[in-house]
Amino acid sequence: MQTIKAPRGTHDILPGDIYKWHKVEDTVRDLCRKFAYHEIRTPMFEHTELFTHGVGETTDVVQKEMYTFSDKGDRSITLKPEGTSPVVRSFIEHSLYAGPQPSKLYYITPCFRYEKPQAGRLRAFHQFGVEVFGAVSPAIDAEVISLALSVFERLGIGGIELNINSIGCPECRHKYNEILRDFFRPHLDSLCPTCRTRYEKNPLRILDCKNDACKEIYYKAPVLLDNICTDCSTHFESLKKYLDVSGIKYNVDGTIVRGLDYYTKTVFEIVSNNIGAKGTVCGGGRYNGLVESLGGPSVPGVGFGLGMERLMLLIDNLGINLENNETPDIFIANIGENADAYVQKLCLDLRNSGIAAERDYLKRSVKAQMKYADKIGAKFTMVLGDDEIEMMSANIKNMATGEQEKIELSKIADFLLQRR
Repeated sequence: MQTIKAPRGTHDILPGDIYKWHKVEDTVRDLCRKFAYHEIRTPMFEHTELFTHGVGETTDVVQKEMYTFSDKGDRSITLKPEGTSPVVRSFIEHSLYAGPQPSKLYYITPCFRYEKPQAGRLRAFHQFGVEVFGAVSPAIDAEVISLALSVFERLGIGGIELNINSIGCPECRHKYNEILRDFFRPHLDSLCPTCRTRYEKNPLRILDCKNDACKEIYYKAPVLLDNICTDCSTHFESLKKYLDVSGIKYNVDGTIVRGLDYYTKTVFEIVSNNIGAKGTVCGGGRYNGLVESLGGPSVPGVGFGLGMERLMLLIDNLGINLENNETPDIFIANIGENADAYVQKLCLDLRNSGIAAERDYLKRSVKAQMKYADKIGAKFTMVLGDDEIEMMSANIKNMATGEQEKIELSKIADFLLQRR
């Protein structure tokens, strides 16, 4: 049988790398606790209409990238391509809006998009995101942005830029769409087939097209930021004020529209030059009408999504060393049958005391056992034979310093716990 490999656009996270993921996830969770956000977990798949209604029928995600299939009940099911819509669905279904507001939520979840695999962008990937419901103040927009930036700062990631924009409210966009139609009308024949469809349904989506011919045209289009209403303009100016008082640097980029239809007012992107080409590593914004459009009450929302694979690529490209704290506290080598049985029980006792203990299972020589201990990164090692068991003591070796110390076997757990 031919060897089966992982599908294109997917990857395995191997044991030698998983500690990096745990470190990043622990950092994310710690930051969310400090910002008073609570974790939410939603299913891996949802009814397809959640995304067609929420994300938008004219977006690339819905038109080109969703993994959609019919289940045995002939219901259309989609593997979730992003995290916001499922959280909104859960927020409505479980009446979280009836609780204390705002609702501040976060998640780390697998997502799926059928797109061309590239550096840090896969078809099966993981997304960290936050969603805040029930607050209209631009202060919460600034908080969401500061939380996103704090992740990069805590992990020692530099060389990033924050770009912000406002895409206004539905009223602003309705007027702007007419301006765009007037602008694109003479260029219709030069647009790609998808954008010619968008021209009638939602011309704003043309500004998110990746086709080079379309890009050349829309770079000269009127800017939405110049056509927003007074209320949206006031909101954007207040956002800038909150960012300024927080000492957060930013660029105003009128070309940002984000790739999903639910955004209103604030949109932002965090970009980096350290992932091969300048690219977005985090994006988000406000979506005041999404909860209502999916059948819930009129509740404002704001949030962001951050691709974990792109974040890990940044960490590797910058040479950031994430300490591996998941290696064994001690490796206990054994000589002889009596020691083999004794070490089996000793390792179990140590594990029950909170110590990560490992032993040999392949009947290797003592020399080979110690080489193995070094390869797996054991912090301490010990060799037990009949003499050590009879004396109930043995030498324990610090693998980092090479120092050895004789210790009673009954005190190993206390010794290791004190040195953590």
